[in-house]
Amino acid sequence: MNQKKLAKIGSFRYTVMAFVLIILAGGLVVLPKYEKNEGILADQLLSNIISQERYISTDEISEKIISQDPSFILVDVRSKEAYDNYTLPNAINIPLKKLLDEEFESYLNQDQFDVVFFSNDHFYADQAWALCNRLEYANLHVLKGGLNEWFTTIINPEMPNENMPKSTFELYATRKAASMFFGVAYPDQAKTTSVRKIVPKKIITVKKKKRTAEGGC
Repeated sequence: MNQKKLAKIGSFRYTVMAFVLIILAGGLVVLPKYEKNEGILADQLLSNIISQERYISTDEISEKIISQDPSFILVDVRSKEAYDNYTLPNAINIPLKKLLDEEFESYLNQDQFDVVFFSNDHFYADQAWALCNRLEYANLHVLKGGLNEWFTTIINPEMPNENMPKSTFELYATRKAASMFFGVAYPDQAKTTSVRKIVPKKIITVKKKKRTAEGGC
């Protein structure tokens, strides 16, 4: 499939996503389990959706994983089959269709960690973010570009050409080192460098956020 066709498909997907987010912002999506929770106002949700602040880059996530930053939780919203095939180190799996299940609330409705949703691109992760944002969950983020961006920037970074600025080469060097950390071996370094591999998954226990009692005495 050529680049033009891929671009058209990508454009269509994000057009659909825009409509989904607008519907959510208008409060037209019914959430039966949370019918008593009004959530944030539609205009505030729309403002949040338009903002790009929720996105976190693959370079930022790579640095956090390598430095063993304990302040965030990676949430893979793809199917269990896709998750079992490949996911990011230490990510937990909460499929989008099960996002509102009570068993996962303690991971999402808390203020101890930043929650970073991801999928193959950021199409489904954006939907997860919008639903949780509607419920006023805190510290929500989306991995920009998802796993597709992860592979093209971190796992298989493209070597810059000689005419590019020094900063581009420095970024490439950082990404190449990261890719080696995540298990990629390069022919020119395979004999002299040992590749560090990390455990792909870890169970994280999150203290459930206490609910405030409704009504007065």
